[in-house]
Amino acid sequence: MGGNTLASGQAAWILFGVFFTLLALRIPVAVALGLACVPVLMLEPRLGAMTLMQETFNAYNSFILLAVPFFLLTANLMNVGGITDRLVRLSRALVGHFPGGLAQINVVLSFFFAGISGSSTADAASQSKIFIEAQRKEGYDDSFSVAITAVSAVLAVIIPPSILMIVWGGVLTVSIGALFLAGVVPGLLIAAVQMGTVHAYAKARGYPTYPRSGLREAFVAAFVALPALMTPVIIIGGKVFGWFTATESACIAVLYAGTLSLFVYREMGLKELWGALNETGRLAAVTLFCVGTASCFGWLLAYYQIPQAILEGVSAWGMGRIATGFFVAAVFLVVGCFLDAIPAIIIVGSILQPLTVGVGIDPVHFAMIGIVSLAFGLVTPPYGLCLMIACHVAGMRMADALKDTIIMLLPMFGVLMLVIVWPEIVLFLPRLVSPEFLD
Repeated sequence: MGGNTLASGQAAWILFGVFFTLLALRIPVAVALGLACVPVLMLEPRLGAMTLMQETFNAYNSFILLAVPFFLLTANLMNVGGITDRLVRLSRALVGHFPGGLAQINVVLSFFFAGISGSSTADAASQSKIFIEAQRKEGYDDSFSVAITAVSAVLAVIIPPSILMIVWGGVLTVSIGALFLAGVVPGLLIAAVQMGTVHAYAKARGYPTYPRSGLREAFVAAFVALPALMTPVIIIGGKVFGWFTATESACIAVLYAGTLSLFVYREMGLKELWGALNETGRLAAVTLFCVGTASCFGWLLAYYQIPQAILEGVSAWGMGRIATGFFVAAVFLVVGCFLDAIPAIIIVGSILQPLTVGVGIDPVHFAMIGIVSLAFGLVTPPYGLCLMIACHVAGMRMADALKDTIIMLLPMFGVLMLVIVWPEIVLFLPRLVSPEFLD
């Protein structure tokens, strides 16, 4: 932009230089993003420190973002209200007889949990408490237990309703209903390859298996868990068919989970409700603070036209649709190692979107490439929040679980490649159910 004190290159060096320096000093990501903006704002006469506050609070002025704390509250109500216990029972009836039965239950429960909570960190926290010690008692290696718990937790950002899909749709103006539908098939494929990985580990290491559940036991478990399983049907169906918005669906999910916990399963009292509200407030504050500072960082990138300068260089490479898809995935895979997924969407997604439009990648397809790629960052150092949570519960170092984690990520990477090369994996359901969602 003409008349600025700083050129685009100078602003970019300051923004990214300060940000990565602060990360190296182990400053929290959300704080580092905000502090990185301060030198530029001070050096530019047209701007000032108040710009940081203005752009941060402008980001919060979004009806869609209200869905984030409500979906987090849904997950916490599930944990304290007995809903998770019913889903564990159903998962055991369905897959407990597979090789590595307890780890298979872990994956299937993550799949069910993902369809209700939308939060991988909430999933990792609850699953770690349930499964890591139980697997330890049954003879599973600690590194395997931590790895499968952390890796299966990433399903929550891919299977709808995903908080990342809500943020992506709100920031980049993509139909959230289409994103919900687009995540179903990749989520199923990733769950399937994770179960296959557990099967291979169990056969190689002799992990135990539970007796096969009888038909009556499976039917009873499904009947008891059916009210909980209706939650994603209500949320996704209501959004896709236009009965309510994403934020309204999150509110309905809270009311439904609260009703189940209080009146159907009757395992939540006032103490448990207060605990769920307290935990939700803490997690939502961290998440939304990250949204605010990332939005200011992204605003400064746009102010100095840094994305245009980056895209001019990349566009000169002359990449086609598939090559651009792999480039997008590579960028998100690298960025996800250092940055939380939400600021990565706000900053990097906004930069790459024009590039994908130029080569004819559908916005929903671009979104799913980005979201699946960012899911890897939840279990890869140095950020790796889900892996960090699981390691903390297990009382072990991240480095000790890294080998098994990488092995489990390889089949997931195969699914990501399929998503890039074959767009119909993500576009099939949106086209079938609501083609008006797609451009």
